[in-house]
Amino acid sequence: MGTFIIEGGLKLKGSIQPQGAKNEALQILCAVLLTPEKVTINNIPDIVDVNKLIALLMKLGVKVTRLGPGSYSFQADVVNMKYLESEEFKEDGKGLRGSIMIVGPLLARFGKGYIPKPGGDKIGRRRLDTHFEGFIKLGAQFRYNREDHFYGVEADKLKGAYMLLDEASVTGTANIVMAAVLAEGTTTIYNAACEPYLQQLCNMLNRMGAKISGVGSNMLSIEGVDALGGTDHRMLPDMIEIGSWIGLAAMTKSELTITNVSWDDLGQIPDVFRKLGITVERRGDDIFIPEHKDGYEIQNYIDGSILTISDAPWPGFTPDLLSIILVIATQARGSVLVHQKMFESRLFFVDKLIDMGAKIILCDPHRASVIGHDFKSQLKATTMTSPDIRAGISLLIAALSAKGKSTIHNIEQIDRGYENIDERLRAIGANIVRLD
Repeated sequence: MGTFIIEGGLKLKGSIQPQGAKNEALQILCAVLLTPEKVTINNIPDIVDVNKLIALLMKLGVKVTRLGPGSYSFQADVVNMKYLESEEFKEDGKGLRGSIMIVGPLLARFGKGYIPKPGGDKIGRRRLDTHFEGFIKLGAQFRYNREDHFYGVEADKLKGAYMLLDEASVTGTANIVMAAVLAEGTTTIYNAACEPYLQQLCNMLNRMGAKISGVGSNMLSIEGVDALGGTDHRMLPDMIEIGSWIGLAAMTKSELTITNVSWDDLGQIPDVFRKLGITVERRGDDIFIPEHKDGYEIQNYIDGSILTISDAPWPGFTPDLLSIILVIATQARGSVLVHQKMFESRLFFVDKLIDMGAKIILCDPHRASVIGHDFKSQLKATTMTSPDIRAGISLLIAALSAKGKSTIHNIEQIDRGYENIDERLRAIGANIVRLD
C-alpha cells in the first residue's frame, strides 16, 4: 500500500496541464473492438484504471502499439473470444468497473459478450440494469450466474429498437450505442446521457462509418451499418482534474494557471466554483486562478437562503466534483449544503475532514452541511486513508492546505484517476513525498 507524506500550508505557483479524460478513455478504448482496422488514440492518461483496460484488451488479442507519451494504436483484427470464458478473465474483469463497456462492442461484432461483476470505487450501489436492459431490447439473450457473479449476453444478430432508458447512465448509454451501431435497422435511445465524453464517442464512431444523429441531445438515433473502419481520435482534457486544480488553488491561496482546458466542454463547472466566491478567469483556452488573499465568500440564493450544490446528469453538475466542492467550502465565508444524489456512500469521507477541524454536519448518506472557517482556523494535519478516487484527491487538497505534516495511505486509489500527481504537484511548489 502506497503512502503520501504532505507538508501543508505552502503557497503554490505556476501552471499545470490537465491529463486526458479518464471517463472518456474507458469508453473510447472499448470502441476499438468494433473494427478490425487500426485506431489511433491520442492524449490517453497514464493512470491505473486506463492501463488496466489496455492490458485487458491485449489479453483479448488486440494489437497495442505505444507511439509516444499518451499516444497508442490499437488493432482488433484477431480477438481471442475464448479468453472471456477463462478464470483469468473473471479475475481481470472484476478489478475495473470500466470493463463493463467491452460487452456492447463484443456483442455487436461477435454475437456475445461476457463480464464478471465489475469492481471500482466503493461509493455505493451502481446498477448494471440499464446496460443489459438495452442489450435485451436489441434482441440479446441475457444470463447471469449468481455463483460466479458472471453476466453474459448473446445474439445471432442485433436488431434496432426504441428504448427509454430508466436513467441517463453515461456508461450504459455508451455501451448500448456501441452495440447498436452494428445492429440491423434503426435504434432510438431516449433519456440518453449527453455529456461531452459521450459526444466524443459518438463523433469518433461516426468517423469510423457509424450513422448516429442527435449527438449532444438526450435522444440518439442510430442507423445500423455492416462494418466500421479505423480512425484517429484525440481525447478531451479531464474536467474532473480541472475542477480539482481550481479547488487546490483556492484552498492554498495560490495563483495557478490551468492550461488547455477546452472551455466549451466545461459546462457549469466554472460557474459553480464562482458561486463559492472563487475567481475563475478565462484566458484564451486557459483558466487563471488568482491568489485569494482575502479568502472567498459563498453566494446565497437571491432570497437569502443557503446555497445548495447538487449533482445531476449533464448538463447538470458532475457528481465527481462534489467531494472537491465540499472540501473548498470548509474554508469559505458562509455555509453551503452539498447534496450528492447519485451515490449513497460518497460523503462518508467527511469524518476525516472533521478530524482535521472542519465544521461539517453529515445530515444523511446524501447530504452534508458545511460551515466555512473563512481561513480563521486552518485545517490540522492528520493521518488518513483514501477510500476512492474523488475522496482521495479531496483529502490530498485538504492536506496541502493544512498546517503540519499529513499522511495519506492507500494512494493507489488516487493513482487510479490522476497521472503522476505527486511529480506534477512538486513542479508547482508542493512538498509531497511518495512512499511505497
